[in-house]
Amino acid sequence: MFMTDASTRVRAEIDLGAILYNMESMHAHISGHAGMIAVIKANGYGHGAARIAAELESLPYVWGYAAATFEEAKEIRQAGSEKPILILGHCFPYCYKELADYAIRPAVFRRDSLQQLSEAAISEGHRIRIHIAVDTGMTRIGIRPDDEGLSFVKAALETPGVIVEGIFTHFARADEWDREATGTQIRLFKDFCERIREELGYDVPLKHCSNSAGIIEYPEANMDLVRAGITLYGLWPSGEVHKQIVPLRPVMSLKSHIVYIKDVPAGVRVSYGGTYETKSPARIATIPVGYADGYPRSLSGKGYILIHGKKAPILGRVCMDQFMVDVTHIPEAAEDDEVVLMGSCGEQAITAEELGDLSGRFNYELVCDISERVPRIYIRN
Repeated sequence: MFMTDASTRVRAEIDLGAILYNMESMHAHISGHAGMIAVIKANGYGHGAARIAAELESLPYVWGYAAATFEEAKEIRQAGSEKPILILGHCFPYCYKELADYAIRPAVFRRDSLQQLSEAAISEGHRIRIHIAVDTGMTRIGIRPDDEGLSFVKAALETPGVIVEGIFTHFARADEWDREATGTQIRLFKDFCERIREELGYDVPLKHCSNSAGIIEYPEANMDLVRAGITLYGLWPSGEVHKQIVPLRPVMSLKSHIVYIKDVPAGVRVSYGGTYETKSPARIATIPVGYADGYPRSLSGKGYILIHGKKAPILGRVCMDQFMVDVTHIPEAAEDDEVVLMGSCGEQAITAEELGDLSGRFNYELVCDISERVPRIYIRN
């Protein structure tokens, strides 16, 4: 049925049933007692963080959520989530008092942060639970797992108002066939946690290192928690992971409608720059979506959409708000027909992975870049 609201132009359908399916599929593969952190940073990778948190809130094996910034974490908390929220990136001092008030866990790896967090916790009358970030090979944030790092952990344990609740590292290459680098990271992290226990007399309650690829490929790295990111949304970390181990269902579909169809003769140029010229008489449909919606301009002349279960190739350049496709071979195509830019239509499907390959992006970037002006419509298939 033709839609008559803000989602008529374009909409991202978010299948909440697929979210639950993916979580259950991962959880069934996790060994031992490990809980799960649902990574819903970047507005749930473009899918809607608050709504996904609400969907997962009642699952007993979901320990909590992970965000990238204080603002993201605050939004999740204000939306009603009562579970722990961990910030995976650096937290700046301006938000430390609110961290205490909202019981949000920061990742910590700088000594000045310890003192500033202590002051904020004491002033607010709360204790701030922290997770210490350890760099075992990502070379991003985190203390090194060495003597200096051990000294940092000791200082954190002695900091008033601060509780060392967790410690974590992040895999850099767990989605590759070669397992050596990830094996080294696991060993370094486990050895460092053991040093903390033996030399400082403290067994950190929550140890975690597995990301999405780790959940699939490295059950020995489950530890106390795992962090489900891209796989939560039914997308694969890379083409090198074993997809048969944890079955997933894509969560997001992107749909629009045909707004105009025109018949043109041979020799007509299409879109900016006239990069495409019709070789014979053609039937061209205009789709009211463009790169301002997050649909990649780099799909110009490369990508395609689905109309009545058939592929309609993009002609010329994708514009800011529109692009054109060839429907000469789809005589049943008509104005107001629904089209699929990503997702399934009949026996055909366009995956985020395929769009990433065609556009020179990758699936994470593709879904994160779907802009806020695209309505998210929540369904349950």
